[in-house]
Amino acid sequence: MPRYRMIIEYDGRSFSGWQRQERVLSAQGAIEDAILKFSGETTRVFGGGRTDAGVHALGQVAHADIRKQFSSCIVRDAINSYLRPLPISILEVKKAGEEFHARFSAVERSYLYRIRNRRSPLTFERGLIWWVPSFLDVDAMGEAALALIGHHDFSTFRSSKCQAKTPKKTLNTLTVQARENGLIEVKLTAKSFLYRQVRNIVGTLRLVGQGKWSRLRLEKALAARDRKAGGPTAPPDGLYLTGIRYDKEFSS
Repeated sequence: MPRYRMIIEYDGRSFSGWQRQERVLSAQGAIEDAILKFSGETTRVFGGGRTDAGVHALGQVAHADIRKQFSSCIVRDAINSYLRPLPISILEVKKAGEEFHARFSAVERSYLYRIRNRRSPLTFERGLIWWVPSFLDVDAMGEAALALIGHHDFSTFRSSKCQAKTPKKTLNTLTVQARENGLIEVKLTAKSFLYRQVRNIVGTLRLVGQGKWSRLRLEKALAARDRKAGGPTAPPDGLYLTGIRYDKEFSS
């Protein structure tokens, strides 16, 4: 049976998240419904990463098996046709072998969190970035973030609703960089993340940037392995799944 690998982007404000749920609109559900409409087949779409309600994607990867033979271009254009006018788009479709799995074949996931640090309120970026009007020390945030890189028990940054078997994860990279016009970008990569781990880390780094926390306090919070020891959860607005990396055998 042909397997189709997709790269997808979407505005998370319109969706309850990636995963299909009853009686609410999800990105996965919207794509599955679109495939049914154009192919007449009921199939499951497997995503490489799960995004929460309000979280966006620039490079979500997914796959679906469709019995009928179609060219990749037809699958892309047909799904997009039936997705309109929802803010979700299939950027690319390629045929993949049955050994490829969007979730289980992944070796690294990348996220970007965007903060607009300025006194004036947002206009065009509402829902697409976190507005923080108080001054943030980006250098302090970046220096403190170094303490979280590596293999740790991330219970302090784990949601109580997380269903992962273990709180231990390896954070490959974590950077905080200042851009133009008060834009701050927090970039993270890891093979996998705990539920709301990224948003909890960013919410805590904001306290460092405001001068309320030091790197030492961040290190002590991590060592406490207790969610109550961490900072607040950042809103979903600024979070983007930017890409998923696979081994060379699945890279083409």
